[in-house]
Amino acid sequence: MEKPFRILGIQQIAIGGLDKEKLKKLWVDLLGLKIKHSFRSEKENVDEDILELGKHPYSVEIDIMQPLDPEKTPKVHIPPLNHIGLWVDDLENAVDWLTKQGVRFAPGGIRVGASGHKVAFIHPKGNEELPLSGEGVLIELVQAPQEIIQAFQ
Repeated sequence: MEKPFRILGIQQIAIGGLDKEKLKKLWVDLLGLKIKHSFRSEKENVDEDILELGKHPYSVEIDIMQPLDPEKTPKVHIPPLNHIGLWVDDLENAVDWLTKQGVRFAPGGIRVGASGHKVAFIHPKGNEELPLSGEGVLIELVQAPQEIIQAFQ
C-alpha cells in the first residue's frame, strides 16, 4: 500500500514546564540555543519560546512552553516532553490517508501552528473507532515548506 506523502525529518521537540524561565535558563543561557520567536495563545493555553538547534534547512525547533493557567487544558506541561513534530511533504493527504488507516487525530483538524505552518496532531490515545495513536505521545505533523521538501529529496 503506497502512501501519498513522506515524513521528511524532525521539525520540533516541545518541552513543557510550569516555569518557562527555568527551561530558558537551560536551553538558551547554558546550552546556547537562540530564540527564533515567541508565541502566546489563550485558546491553546500556552506561552512558548521557539528555539532553533542546528542550521536551516535541517534545523530542529525546541519549543519551551508553560501554561497560561496550569488548571486549564490543554496542559502543555503534562507530560513534560509534550510532543514531537515531524515534517511531512503533503499534510492534507497524510491526514486523510492516516485517518483511513485507523489513526486518531486530536480535535481541531488542520490549522496554523505556532511557527506559521499548517499542522495536525496525532492523538496520544486511540479509541474504538480509530485505534491507532501515538501510544501516549502527541505527534504533530507539520506541512513542510517547499525549501524543506527539496532539501530532503
